[in-house]
Amino acid sequence: RFHGEGYQEGYAEGSHVGVVEGRRYGSLHGAKIGSEIGCYLGFALTWQCLLQKCTDEKNSKKRRALDSLIGMIRKFPYEDPTYDKLQEDLEKIRGKFKQVCSMLNIQSDFRIGTERSSLTF
Repeated sequence: RFHGEGYQEGYAEGSHVGVVEGRRYGSLHGAKIGSEIGCYLGFALTWQCLLQKCTDEKNSKKRRALDSLIGMIRKFPYEDPTYDKLQEDLEKIRGKFKQVCSMLNIQSDFRIGTERSSLTF
C-alpha cells in the first residue's frame, strides 16, 4: 500500500514539474525561433523595398527570391506548436535566406546565444 501511494505521489509531482519545465523550455525556444524568423522577414522586406525601382533581369531574380522567402515566412504556422513539419519548414526558410544573401552578395551570420542575439551583415 505504501509503495503504491508513494508511486502515485511521485508520479503526480514529476508530472507537475515536467509540465513547468516543458513550458519554460518551449517558451525559450519558441522565442528564439520567432526572433530568427522576424529578422529574416525584416531583412527580406527591407531588400524588397530597396530593389523595388530596379527593373533589370538580374534584380528581377533577386526580387522573386525575396518574394519567395517572404511567402514562406508568412505561411509559417506560428500558432501551432504541434505542427509536424515545423523543423523541416524552418530549415527551408533558412536555406532560402542563405540563397537570397548569396544572390545579394551579403555575408550573413545569424547567432542566438544566451548573452545576446545578433544578425550581422
